[in-house]
Amino acid sequence: MIHDTDIVIAGGGLNGTVLALALSGAGFSVTLIDARPTGIRADSKFDGRAYALSHASCRMLQTLGLWDALAETAHPILEIKVSDGRTGSAPSPLALEFHHGEIEEGPMGHMVEDRHLRAALLDAVAADGGITELSGDPVIAQETHANGASVTLASGACVTAGLLIGCDGRDSGTARRAGIRRTGWGYGQTGMVAAIAHELPNHGIAHQLFLPEGPLAILPLTGNRCSIVWTMRTEDAAAVNALPGDQYLDVLRPRFGDFLGQISLAGARYTYPLGLSLAQAMVADRVALVGDAAHALHPIAGQGLNAGLKDVATLAQVLTEARRRGEDFGRRDVLERYAGWRQADVAALALATDGFNRLFSNDNPLLRLARDAGLAVVNGWPGLRRSFIREAAGLTGDVPNLLQGRPI
Repeated sequence: MIHDTDIVIAGGGLNGTVLALALSGAGFSVTLIDARPTGIRADSKFDGRAYALSHASCRMLQTLGLWDALAETAHPILEIKVSDGRTGSAPSPLALEFHHGEIEEGPMGHMVEDRHLRAALLDAVAADGGITELSGDPVIAQETHANGASVTLASGACVTAGLLIGCDGRDSGTARRAGIRRTGWGYGQTGMVAAIAHELPNHGIAHQLFLPEGPLAILPLTGNRCSIVWTMRTEDAAAVNALPGDQYLDVLRPRFGDFLGQISLAGARYTYPLGLSLAQAMVADRVALVGDAAHALHPIAGQGLNAGLKDVATLAQVLTEARRRGEDFGRRDVLERYAGWRQADVAALALATDGFNRLFSNDNPLLRLARDAGLAVVNGWPGLRRSFIREAAGLTGDVPNLLQGRPI
């Protein structure tokens, strides 16, 4: 059967665009569809969003030819400090510290701003002759059959392919239309994101401070700036985020501390609700799910985008190897190889992020004592600490080629 394209990707966010580039580089023809116009996706306004890309994720972007466009504005993560605290009080002295010198590969990862990453991806897609991009025209219907899949767009256009991949977020229309149900719950928390300028250098140190209302991540950016991901109960976050900038900072300072000197806002603010949302299956007939469409997690470990990029690298490798063997790459048994490769890791990460959030987002004195004891044990056990570092850097387990810095 002749299709318009080998693969249709619904969703042109970060995972969708990286996947399109990886598949095109492997010889597939790809149609990338996003509901938003390209101009909106390419907006250069800084709203504080940035991503802690693991060492493995950075290797993948380098292998795909994207890193040169990001290197100048990326900031290496040289150390991570994790501590328990209370608002207005000094963090617990039993802080857990991870240093990049404990692994051989170099920095544990890099901080990359959303605006720079999106621009680099959009430029690369526009320059790639194997990708057809359709923007501002959402998918409204889909059908699958023995030999392929078809999608209908709001404009009435129809695109046929051997496989449909949903990269369309936690409220994935692709998953819903494929009959894939979801499991999950809200946390009653909101993530508040902002860029903060500070007087003193951050030295590439990322801080994760656990407060009773939720964690506060302080993530190093270039130019004496950092990105914060500040978790609060939803009703409190709404009130704080509605404050003028100077009053917002007045609430933040007792939590942030003065270790970086005076602080000020360095961009717009952004908020999003926090919850756990897992697709009950990562594949269906002629359909695969990637990123938040498959698993939307709490940001407590900073692994959301890294987990999505693991999906990308795994699926691209499974599909490429299947086609090289002469298989129908969109067949269900091929897609199940992708699901089987990813499901255990996704389940473990979902359990860890959910458990850490419940364990640390409270002020129970017994749990606080247990937390501090646990941090002290890990900090005093070099082998265990090193294993945590390698896990965070994406260097453990059965790692797909792209995440190893190798072509598929």
